[in-house]
Amino acid sequence: MVFKRLLGSLGVGGPTVDTVLDAGAARPGGALPGQVRLVGGTADHDVEHVALELVARVEAEQGDHGEGEGVVVFGRHTVGGDFRLAAGERRSVPFTVPLPWETPVTELYGQPLGIVLGVRTELAVAGARDKGDLDPLTVAPLPAQEAVLEAFGQLGFGFRSADLEYGRIGGTGQQLPFYQEIELTPPPRYADQVNEIELTFLAVSGALEVVLEADKRGGPFSDGHDALSRFTVPHEGPAGPQDWNALVDGWVRELVEHRASYGSHAVYGHEPGALSGGSGTGTAVAAGAAGLAVGVAGGMVAAEVVDEVGDFFEDESEDGSGAGFEDAFEEDGDA
Repeated sequence: MVFKRLLGSLGVGGPTVDTVLDAGAARPGGALPGQVRLVGGTADHDVEHVALELVARVEAEQGDHGEGEGVVVFGRHTVGGDFRLAAGERRSVPFTVPLPWETPVTELYGQPLGIVLGVRTELAVAGARDKGDLDPLTVAPLPAQEAVLEAFGQLGFGFRSADLEYGRIGGTGQQLPFYQEIELTPPPRYADQVNEIELTFLAVSGALEVVLEADKRGGPFSDGHDALSRFTVPHEGPAGPQDWNALVDGWVRELVEHRASYGSHAVYGHEPGALSGGSGTGTAVAAGAAGLAVGVAGGMVAAEVVDEVGDFFEDESEDGSGAGFEDAFEEDGDA
C-alpha cells in the first residue's frame, strides 16, 4: 500500500510526496529500489532535500512500566534535493538505497511473520520539513536464513511468534540497536526438555551468525534456566537440504541435551534497551502477537497477522501517532 499526504507543515497548496517501492520483497544486505514522486503545489518551492528513513516497530523495557513499543530509525539516506519544484510540476526522484545486513525478515514463503518495517519519506522545502509518506517494507530471508528455518520446520519445530527487541546481544557483532527473535515450539522429542527456542539471525557480508536460546524446563530437584549458543555459517551454507537438517539438529542437540549453559548471559546474554520517554504501550501494532498462528510444518510458516500491523502505517502516515516513542530511540537508531 502507498499513502499520499499533503505536507501539513507547508500548509494548504504545498507539494505532495508519494514514495513507491519496486515490486517484490527486498533482502537483508541488498538494494531497495524505488522512486519518490513529487507534485508541485500552488506555488514554486525550493526543495532542499528528499530523504528516506528505514523504520521498525520494536518492543522495549520501560523500567517500572513494563514493556512498551516504539519506532526505531535504523537507516537514513538522502536521495535528492537542491532543485526548484514548480507549481503543479510532476517530478520523479529515483533511488536505490542499501539495506543493512541485519535488517529483520518480515515474511517466509510469502507468509508474514508479524514484523513491521517501513520506509518513511522526508521532504525539506524552504526550511520546513515534513515526514509525510510511510510505506511498508517487505523483507524476505537470505538463502541461508531460509534454509535454517526450513530445517527447523523439517525437524518438527513450530512457529510461535516473532518480534523485534530493543537492546543488544552481548558477545556478538550486532550492529543495529535492536534484534529479531523468532520463537519456536519444540517437537515431541524435545518437549520435556525445553519450553521454546528463540532464534536470532545476525548477518554480515560474508556469513550468517545464528544465536539460539533455549528456555529449558526444570527437573524435580532443579529450576529451569536458559541456555544460549551461537553458530556461524557462510551464506551459501552446506551442500544440500539434508546437510542443513543435520547441521541444525546438531545445534539443537548441543543446546538442549547438555545441562551446561553454552554461553552464559554475561557473554552472550541480552542487554535490553529502555524507553526513556513516551507514555504507555503503543497499540497501533501487535507485532509478534499471540494471534499469530502456530505452524512451521515442512518448512512452511502459516501466520495470521492481526489487522493492527497495517493500522500502524495508517496511524503514522495520517496522524503521526507513535512519534512520542521516537525521541527515545532516534539517537541510537540513526545510521
